[in-house]
Amino acid sequence: MSFFKKLRDRMFRSSDKIGEGLEALVADEGGAGDAAPAVAPSAPAAPEAGAGKPGLLGRIFGGGGAEEPRRLVDDAMLESLEEVLIQADMGVETAVRVTANIAEGRFGKRISTRELKAALAAEVARIMEPVARPLPIYPKRPQVVLVVGVNGSGKTTTIGKLASQFKAAGKSVVIAAGDTFRAAAVEQLQVWGQRAGVPVLTAAEGSDPASLAFDALTQAQAQGADLLLIDTAGRLQNRQDLMEELAKIVRVIRKVDATAPHNTLLVLDATTGQNAISQVDIFRKIADVTGLVMTKLDGTAKGGVLVALADRFGLPIHAIGVGEQIDDLAPFDPEDFAKALVGQE
Repeated sequence: MSFFKKLRDRMFRSSDKIGEGLEALVADEGGAGDAAPAVAPSAPAAPEAGAGKPGLLGRIFGGGGAEEPRRLVDDAMLESLEEVLIQADMGVETAVRVTANIAEGRFGKRISTRELKAALAAEVARIMEPVARPLPIYPKRPQVVLVVGVNGSGKTTTIGKLASQFKAAGKSVVIAAGDTFRAAAVEQLQVWGQRAGVPVLTAAEGSDPASLAFDALTQAQAQGADLLLIDTAGRLQNRQDLMEELAKIVRVIRKVDATAPHNTLLVLDATTGQNAISQVDIFRKIADVTGLVMTKLDGTAKGGVLVALADRFGLPIHAIGVGEQIDDLAPFDPEDFAKALVGQE
């Protein structure tokens, strides 16, 4: 199965509640006193081969039905579209901007479901294109990648998947289980390490993560490893402690390599919706975040937050995840994401 098919099939699979609201919105719009169509609705379109379940935003446009009526682009329709985008956690500012761009050149005209979905997908892809960048690989050995994020964001699993993928690509990888306060995180990394044949350095529960990071970097250098992935704690209930802990990790590893860390990845859970924006704000202050990974897009109706993040922060989006398997984490593709978001084939 291609990653796009996974993305399309799994994205928003739990969006029934919002989907019901969108369906009601469509019904209201159809009976809201709109004048009779200036042109007859287009003939029913033949279903495409392999058509899947329409995406969250696709439902407002009737993407799952046989008919594709042509609808007038007017103020009422655009206001409804803004509401749908906001419900998908695209954020008010981004939703207004996207809607205005779609209206340009189309206001007062009637467009089909298919045309409107294509216009929305194109606009989303345009926003996402500048930030779609794979994790850069540098000639520096070992390349130190510090991974941050709140507990439960999928940070530990992401590290395991990245380690396995880089190992499969012929890279030598070392993992440092730096979230020394959560035994479950350490055990999870050890499982991934065993699967991939990647060493996982651990320390006693509650011990100093900076000391572990120092030892891990020293060992990675001695082994000539290509990559060192360092897990970190994500206890935002006490931001000052977390800030000091991350700052200490950076200070200590820079005693070994003055240029480290070479990447600081922030892992975000898509199911948190708009909370992801506040997390980016916080972690940019705590750590020098260089790129994002978005997980759990298979379990949310709020994938639009990724568009809001791109529009607001412009940070590189390196990868997205739609499941628990190793190949369920893949480089971010803006066109595939946009198509999945609106339910396009």
